[in-house]
Parts: sequence; C-alpha cells; structure tokens
Amino acid sequence: KDIEFIDSYYYNKLELTRFSSSVGKFVGFTEYGVRNAAAWNNDASYLSAMKAQKEAVCLNHIQIEYSNML
Repeated sequence: KDIEFIDSYYYNKLELTRFSSSVGKFVGFTEYGVRNAAAWNNDASYLSAMKAQKEAVCLNHIQIEYSNML
C-alpha cells in the first residue's frame, strides 16, 4: 500500500508533467505540461497502461529491493 509509481517528464531541469499512481492520472506543471496531461488523460488505453506499471515494475521488484536494503 505504501508503494507509489511516479513517471516524471522534464525539459531543461523543469518538470513538465508527472504521472502518479496514487493520483491515477497525469498532472501538468507548465502550460505545455497541462496540455500534454490533458491529452494523455483522455487516452484511456495509455492511462490504463500507466496504471498497470505499478504492478509490472514496483510490485514485482519490491521483495528483491527490500532484501537488498536490509
């Protein structure tokens, strides 16, 4: 429950857009990022693929990463 998948998009060290699995959608931080976030949030297949990344990336590797930290 404490795992969160975040996918951020940067240009010139400025964060434009971020997907957060806890929010479940893209959020834009600049004018360009807001437009991209709106377009990506309207694409149901892309949005569901990003939501599935939490299970594909995080949940499959958490036990390995956790044991390596200990």
